[in-house]
Amino acid sequence: MLMMGETSRILYYLLWCLHPVFLTGIAVVMLRRKQCRQFKYFFAYVIAQILTFAVVFPATFHSYSTAFYASWVSTAVSAALGFLVIYEAFLDVFQPFHTLRDLGTVLFKWAGLVMLLVAGVVSVSTSSTDTTPWMQAITTSQRCVRIIQVGMVLFLLFFARYLGVTRRQRSFGIALGFGAFAFVELVLVASYTGDHLGTLVVSLLNMSAYDAALMIWLGYMLAKSPARDAGSILLRPQRWEQSITDIQHPVTSDSLIPMFEGMVDRALSRTHAVPMAREEASLPPSSAAVPMRG
Repeated sequence: MLMMGETSRILYYLLWCLHPVFLTGIAVVMLRRKQCRQFKYFFAYVIAQILTFAVVFPATFHSYSTAFYASWVSTAVSAALGFLVIYEAFLDVFQPFHTLRDLGTVLFKWAGLVMLLVAGVVSVSTSSTDTTPWMQAITTSQRCVRIIQVGMVLFLLFFARYLGVTRRQRSFGIALGFGAFAFVELVLVASYTGDHLGTLVVSLLNMSAYDAALMIWLGYMLAKSPARDAGSILLRPQRWEQSITDIQHPVTSDSLIPMFEGMVDRALSRTHAVPMAREEASLPPSSAAVPMRG
């Protein structure tokens, strides 16, 4: 339990109790508007967070060990679902570009594999009396996911206009909520590690940042998301799409033969056409055109 005063403790629990309120609102809106089909991983994340609060919050007052292990399990599940949610938002953004979406799928799979390898190496190589290897692995995985979430938001902020994505789309709002919270959490972790902020301030700011992310998600779920217009698909991503398609499906050498044969035939036909025109021009006039002499 955090060492805090009565006022700080009430504020902390108040911010914590706002989580299920916002999460339940998001889940209800998604169910009524059938958005859970489009963003199934995000909906699963919301439900997992509601269940986590239902287990961890009561256990905090009755069983420390239950709250301890349940919070670590929820952290691991949240990290995995958070990675899948960003992948889901990526697929929604690149929906018109099938080749770019396939490339992103491969990159996300490799990113997940590298993340697991890094977490495993860090957990084995780090020797600490405060944290066990499995705790260190979960913490490392969570921070890797946070970095990916921040990178996804930066990518959308800089490349949204090239992809025809507006900032009112739900996929942008989902990535924005995750990215904003991830950025704040990474800054707080760095500040806490460098002894710039205490545990109480870090906990209160982290709770407030997550409440802000929940409000962003609820606002985007309630707002009308504009449909992507076919005319908004710009030329530059189309060139990217075509370039990657050419790399994946290169033109074979056999298919070039008919093209070269056609070029040679056209060149020969033009070469024969020029001498024939010159010969016709040098011929004498026909006898019908010569006047008769008496």
